[in-house]
Amino acid sequence: MLSIDLDFRRGAFRLQARAEIGAGVTGVCGPSGSGKSTLLALLAGLLKPQAGTIRFDGKLLADGRHCVPAWQRHFGLVFQDGQLFPHLSVRDNLLYGYKRLEPAQRRFELQPVLELLEIGPLVTRRPAQLSGGERQRVALGRALLYSPRLLLLDEPLSSLDERLKQQILPFLRRVKEETRLPMLYVTHATAEVDYLADRVMQMEAGQLREPAVA
Repeated sequence: MLSIDLDFRRGAFRLQARAEIGAGVTGVCGPSGSGKSTLLALLAGLLKPQAGTIRFDGKLLADGRHCVPAWQRHFGLVFQDGQLFPHLSVRDNLLYGYKRLEPAQRRFELQPVLELLEIGPLVTRRPAQLSGGERQRVALGRALLYSPRLLLLDEPLSSLDERLKQQILPFLRRVKEETRLPMLYVTHATAEVDYLADRVMQMEAGQLREPAVA
């Protein structure tokens, strides 16, 4: 489904990644500074590789000369801090991408996502009125309602304390089991990928290792 053969340089840092990534949840685990977030930015279209290719479902997304922009890739991206729009209500944050889709493109509707993530009571609030765990659930809901072809999660629990992490992980598993969306889950926490991932890859010093069974 996702085929990558990348070579990216920024200053003294070099990232090289070659992998074939299919359905389910693929975890990418490694220490801070190893290149995990850079890899997601390349896949999302926020960065352009100097050489190599990215393909999704056989379609070329980047080849070192041409790069399909992020908005045309139709991938969902969840960041460490959620990055919700502070001036919008939870409902309007959730529907931000949804409203920009043609009806035929919409795979998910608001009410089932509210129920899946248990965020229905939050819809009239603003992000400043949410806890860290609530913000991350809303960010995940917003990404789902964009009906992405691939969900990219960039250390989505790293800013939360252990109690909140244990609350959010079951929601992520429910998303995995009920939506069947392919996901790439980046983290430095091996316990998270052990809980969620179908397979795990290791990133060290810009080098992505071949996957092993989780």
